Amino acid sequence: MTIIREALAKDIVSILSIYNEGIEDRIATLEMETKDLSYMQEWFDNHKGRFKVLVAEQEGNIIGWSSLNQYNNRCAYAGVADLSVYVSREFRGKGIGKLLLTAIEECAKENDFHKIVLFTFPFNQLGQSLYHKKGYREVGIFENQGILDGKYVDVMAMEKLIF
Repeated sequence: MTIIREALAKDIVSILSIYNEGIEDRIATLEMETKDLSYMQEWFDNHKGRFKVLVAEQEGNIIGWSSLNQYNNRCAYAGVADLSVYVSREFRGKGIGKLLLTAIEECAKENDFHKIVLFTFPFNQLGQSLYHKKGYREVGIFENQGILDGKYVDVMAMEKLIF
């Protein structure tokens, strides 16, 4: 059975491990270098109040996480959250992302966000399938938005109104 709950400080090592898998697999972020514990601790410390981090747990093991991130620090964007969802390699495609996404959307509503935005690679079909099923729409493609392994890559913007 999978439990979705708010992340605790003791989960940071697992969150880091799953994030580093996403970096290594080149499917979810333009980050090129894996991160260390101090990086993840600072990231976690910045996710307080409205900016939640949730984890998916099975039999005491963290198998995925999602977070609401600050989209922009201007007050006009206070109702918009940026989304991250990461699932451990061995659990991808098994419904964990859907559980995390559903739960983080509820957190967003409870914390007065009216919209969630995300950025994904156009070649990340598994992620896009999940987002489309959950009602996210494609806003557009940023062409040559970043460099990954020495090559320009496009980034797709998606959004969902949740009010």
